[in-house]
Amino acid sequence: MTGDEHYMRRAMSLAASVRGTTSPNPWVGSVVEPGGFEGATSAPGGPHAEVHALRAAGASARGATLYATLEPCAHTGRTAPCVDHIVDAGIARVVVGIEDPDERVQGAGIRALRAAGVAVDVGVCAEEVRDQLAPYLKHRRTGRPWVVLKLASSLDGRIAAPDGSSRWITGREARADAHRLRAESDAVIVGAGTVRADDPTLTVRHVDGRDPLRVVLGRAPAGARVHPALELDGDLGDVLDELGRRGVLQAMVEGGATVAGDFHRAGLVDRYVLYMAPAFFGGDDARPLFAGAGAPTIEDLWRGRVVSVERLGDDLRLECSPA
Repeated sequence: MTGDEHYMRRAMSLAASVRGTTSPNPWVGSVVEPGGFEGATSAPGGPHAEVHALRAAGASARGATLYATLEPCAHTGRTAPCVDHIVDAGIARVVVGIEDPDERVQGAGIRALRAAGVAVDVGVCAEEVRDQLAPYLKHRRTGRPWVVLKLASSLDGRIAAPDGSSRWITGREARADAHRLRAESDAVIVGAGTVRADDPTLTVRHVDGRDPLRVVLGRAPAGARVHPALELDGDLGDVLDELGRRGVLQAMVEGGATVAGDFHRAGLVDRYVLYMAPAFFGGDDARPLFAGAGAPTIEDLWRGRVVSVERLGDDLRLECSPA
């Protein structure tokens, strides 16, 4: 591992520490070397990662190298351009993970730094940074949020007993991880049928984090615990467009089987997260992961790519993406 890769990965760790607090802005980490001065993006309206690292460095920033997971901004928004802070601090070199696809940036930060005489290198740990910032990148490029479909099932692929009972299939560790995923999401989506059947709160528990925007497809009963909620109807693509306009970078689809099947068959899922318990319903009458028609032939089988497999207590967490 090179020195640049080492410090970029440290910047990525800093970015991960603010994952649930920066939206609709990207979660970015920054390091100034030598000295190990660090920063991560504040909540909207607060300083960006580069500014935090520069303030920590003070006079030590002159002639130093600044690492940033995402291209520094060169426009004025809620804060002044990071590029101005970098140039004024006397930074000699900037190492960037990836360029920012936001139409207000798109290489402008890199060009401004080079025009000011700052050496700039781009692409260190780029693939890892792109994966970390995938929800932000998709939103800026398409206007839609990154869609995570969360599912919990037995080993035989069932989510509920024939009578509809389903709590709890997975154990405490898996449930806590699901709440962490909920805390990282700007919105959580369920169908009105799930609201009527389970009356979920869809709040963040078991971990620290903010509650997401609660989105119901259809109409929730007036007294449902999901309120206040955004109720939306119509084409799922239109739903995602509306959430994107509201600044939602990541939307988590939590159920039930009808909504999960609809998102899956429409090809709208960017990441599948499946929690599997070491349990069997043992028959064909329990409820499956997806409701509705599946692939009619083996040639039509949906195939994806396994991203990770992790053990959580007695359960497995399987993450996969479209191939």
